[in-house]
Amino acid sequence: MICLCAEWCGSCRDYRPGFNELAMQFPDTRFRWLDIEEQTADLGDLDIENFPTLFIRRCELVLFFGTMLPHLSHLRRLIETFHEQTPEQSRDYVQSSPERRGWQENPDLARLGAAVCR
Repeated sequence: MICLCAEWCGSCRDYRPGFNELAMQFPDTRFRWLDIEEQTADLGDLDIENFPTLFIRRCELVLFFGTMLPHLSHLRRLIETFHEQTPEQSRDYVQSSPERRGWQENPDLARLGAAVCR
């Protein structure tokens, strides 16, 4: 789970404490806060225009990449939904739409996942 934000963004600053609290509530999920201004090399050609932008992966599968309203209840529900999936269900899920299939083939998302898991 990576939240892509920027320090200059007021919504991001307001969102971060709750994001950190969710990290404590889901200890089996790795949470990472990535400031797009400070870690541009990790982004490749990804263009982050809205905040918060979330990147959620299960092993090598990209389950979610996009913006979400900064309501922690939405993120909590999304995490719970992904936790309920079996690995097989996650594999089916990422193949269930052209957008999700595209995430799997995106080299910049692969690079982002690899960079933050070092």
